Amino acid sequence: MAIERVAIVGLGLLGGSVGLAIAECLPGVATTGYDADPDVRRRAAERGLAGTVCATPAEAVRDADLALFCVPVGAMEPAARACAEALPPTAIVSDVGSSKASVGEALARALPGRRVIPAHPVAGTERSGPDAGFASLFRQRWCILTPPADADPAAVDALGQFWEALGARVEIMEAAHHDLVLAVTSHIPHLIAYTIVGTASDLEEVTRSEVIKYSAGGFRDFTRIAASDPTMWRDVFLSNRDAVLEMLGRFTEDLTALQRAIRRGDGEALFDLFARTREIRRSIVEQGQDDARPDFGRADHASPARPGSAR
Repeated sequence: MAIERVAIVGLGLLGGSVGLAIAECLPGVATTGYDADPDVRRRAAERGLAGTVCATPAEAVRDADLALFCVPVGAMEPAARACAEALPPTAIVSDVGSSKASVGEALARALPGRRVIPAHPVAGTERSGPDAGFASLFRQRWCILTPPADADPAAVDALGQFWEALGARVEIMEAAHHDLVLAVTSHIPHLIAYTIVGTASDLEEVTRSEVIKYSAGGFRDFTRIAASDPTMWRDVFLSNRDAVLEMLGRFTEDLTALQRAIRRGDGEALFDLFARTREIRRSIVEQGQDDARPDFGRADHASPARPGSAR
């Protein structure tokens, strides 16, 4: 099964990066694109995020071998419904959303009988919009496919090869397991970042100017994460609420244990935890998922769109 025509619905950071990556890595593949915002469509055409930027979703998907939905997870179902009549029955339907069980169900409802294979490229930055995309976003990043049990193996293989051609490393996983894993590695960290930055902003004992002026490296990293697209993350937490709440419960228990250790002056418990988490950091660097240079190498990277927080 060959993917020769790709329709990209949603031309922000991820959709735009897909279009640019296809142009660089798969120059023989034709791309069409659509975004509900006319200003985004105009800018996407100026940047060449798709070979043809279409005025309607139906026009974009009409001849597609792969229809890739790059919209917030809460918008997946209406976006897919808008394409239902025009989408070829043989097309592969996929997405780039950060939660998978709910998205797979939404796409299946909107496009019954179609080849729906949800996917999640674990890549992103805190920036959003048509100016945020860049072709190298997916290089050496994981793309997790969560095909349903009855998925066509040829379609799964074709989608996996597509992402590998864009530079990603492909993993296949059950949707529910994906959502649990990403709740730990992405969703809860974002929730913590939003909370800490909000708490600092609300403190009565200090002024907002002091929070900004005296920000240490750890707080700056939290603000970078907390600058992520609010619409996207609102939808992620609502669509993956069960896994997020389960992991949030575990985190709350661990935080309570840490609070108890500090109160009791239990330095051994604190040291053991910090030593264990330090090893996790080393493992992440060893696997090429981050940069070991000081300040994560940011001072040496000119582009503000460096791959950073996972979506």
